[in-house]
Amino acid sequence: MKLLHLDSSVLGPHSVSRQVSAAIVDRLRQSTPGLDVSYRDLTLTPLAHLTGSHLAAGQGVTPDASLREDIAAGQAVLEEFLGADIIVLGAPMYNFTIPSQLKAWIDRILVAGKTFKYSAQGVEGLAGDKRVIVAISRGGFYGAGSPAAVGEHLETYLRWVFGFIGIKNPEFISADGIQVGPEHREKAVAGALKAAGELNAA
Repeated sequence: MKLLHLDSSVLGPHSVSRQVSAAIVDRLRQSTPGLDVSYRDLTLTPLAHLTGSHLAAGQGVTPDASLREDIAAGQAVLEEFLGADIIVLGAPMYNFTIPSQLKAWIDRILVAGKTFKYSAQGVEGLAGDKRVIVAISRGGFYGAGSPAAVGEHLETYLRWVFGFIGIKNPEFISADGIQVGPEHREKAVAGALKAAGELNAA
């Protein structure tokens, strides 16, 4: 059983999503003997954002030498994702959506013929055999029915992305209101860590 652990917060040790994603991985290590864990920090080793040259290379055009290393890195993260049984992702909300570093990673794993395919019946996801657990942190409150719910493009986006490639039931552990004040932050982190510690085994 292979687990891929990813973090995308730029805050390093001050990050709530990193703290919670680490707790999720610790829980799964304890409950899954022999679990093989690999880790990727999307801020320390960021992928370049896609350009026309990337897309041309994907269509068979020989890339410039300056682009080859990045294309190889993109292929490596795709293979890393495909090889994992479980993905644990730390994803903070930045300006109502995901960090750009995480978007760059998503652009490398949503690949036609690899994680989804088009057919006469529409799009078919090809990665539905994976378990995805996402640790999200949000400065305010964006739950259903809240005044700010319309601005929530973190969890809703990730649910759509993973659903598109066949992962219909990604799991989310959320720490909300962490910028409202110290008490809210403490309560949110404690709740998220408790949820991480109660996760079902892989």
